[in-house]
Amino acid sequence: MGHTFISWPNAYEKAATAAAFHRICGISGVIGAVDGCHIRVQRPPIKPGDYMNRKSYYSVLLQGIVDERGRFIDIFAGPPGRVHDARMLRLSNFYATWQEKMGEYSLLGDGAYIGQDFPFVITPKRDNGALTEVDQLQNTDISRGRVIVEQAFGRMKCKWRRLRDLQNNRIDTVVMIIMAACFLHNMCIGAGELCQEHPHGCPREGDDNE
Repeated sequence: MGHTFISWPNAYEKAATAAAFHRICGISGVIGAVDGCHIRVQRPPIKPGDYMNRKSYYSVLLQGIVDERGRFIDIFAGPPGRVHDARMLRLSNFYATWQEKMGEYSLLGDGAYIGQDFPFVITPKRDNGALTEVDQLQNTDISRGRVIVEQAFGRMKCKWRRLRDLQNNRIDTVVMIIMAACFLHNMCIGAGELCQEHPHGCPREGDDNE
């Protein structure tokens, strides 16, 4: 059932998405943006310490890859909140088949994905005080495209606000709820539905549950 609502793009869709990302951020060959977010849960009964994240609350992680519309094309839900975004990507089914899926294309990601393990992710250069003007412009372009995945998480949590605190400690149930929310998110995008409160994009500011 999940493949009906979340599916990897075919060759034609990849080309169209790459053209759209180029219009948005000026970077060629990009078919998606990747990031992770925390979904707050109650204290799990098994290995609760693994779920305590760096912001000192229990959470389950969701990794999302979105296209230029903020539509999920791949998700991975369930890792404990202590897991780093880079490790989550390595644990995902996507990572096991990234060469086949990505081909000549790339994703946009933040500094969490800097490293040799992720040659398919375009990341910003770390600001060590010596960035050139070209580097700064490149970082700005990456941010302009990467923000789409952040906005997707924000829109989903805005529409289904229970995701900000699921008040549940059964991880299997939590994962099913998260996946269902992602399916519904895509369905709403397909129907052209906008948030009535935030028609220009739902903010993540003030939501410590990132």
